[in-house]
Amino acid sequence: MAFTAKDVMALREKTGAGVMDCKKALTDADGDMAKAADLLRERGIAKAEKKASRIAAEGIVACYTEGNVGVLVELNCESDFVAKNPQFSEIANEVSKVIVKENPASVEALLACACAGATVEEYLKGKIAIIGEKIAVRRFERFETNGFFESYIHLGGKLGVMLDMAGEATDAAKEVAHDITLQIAFTKPAYLTREEVSAETIEREKEVLKQQAINEGKPEAIAEKMVMGRIKKFYEENCLLEQAFIKDDSKKISDLVKAGNVSINKFAFYVMGEGLEKKSEDLSEEVAKQVAAMQK
Repeated sequence: MAFTAKDVMALREKTGAGVMDCKKALTDADGDMAKAADLLRERGIAKAEKKASRIAAEGIVACYTEGNVGVLVELNCESDFVAKNPQFSEIANEVSKVIVKENPASVEALLACACAGATVEEYLKGKIAIIGEKIAVRRFERFETNGFFESYIHLGGKLGVMLDMAGEATDAAKEVAHDITLQIAFTKPAYLTREEVSAETIEREKEVLKQQAINEGKPEAIAEKMVMGRIKKFYEENCLLEQAFIKDDSKKISDLVKAGNVSINKFAFYVMGEGLEKKSEDLSEEVAKQVAAMQK
């Protein structure tokens, strides 16, 4: 399967590996992006599920709760100046209220919902006309709880966490919940428990970890044994309840919730703009384009 320079750059963005390493991995993987990413990990060039180090889009992550319903939403715009405007946060709240009331299944369904005497899509177009920038709802999560919510918004909306807790909202329970939102923001777990990790994911992880050990010069029999220890570490890093508490690494998050007489139903967290790229052009390129256009 053939691949393009765009594929090379996409793999570089995903893994953080160098251009030539990405090109070689894609060549060896016959253009298969997922396989190429695994090859880079096996060669010790990229880390598992590495997030893009550069987040280019602007906007905010906001959390809104009403009764037993909570919403985490990402609203994007074109400039940091607009993102920091209180009016932009108000737009996020208005959209969140619609999500609470209508429970849309997707962003597309949300845009068709009623909002301020129009649809959400029309409401946003009206705000775009006033603000002068494109505004878009990128994604959202909606939770209903029989317990209580805790949320954490970092750096004015650069990252947001919404936590659905089971149990009575005592002062002690709220303190535990707050600590857990900070934990999620800091460690970014992919799962709540190890049971949520699919067998396919674990098998793929084992294959990569085994090949890593072999590439380190370990005999295959030793590599097999090393995999089990590294899989344990995978769970400890990626499953919230198995993580060491960031404020006291002698405790796990499972110990924390037990001491607070509560449990975690589920959680959601967004990093604003993750995976999006803001259009950026070098000034000299822009001038060259304008000159070329004038000469046509």
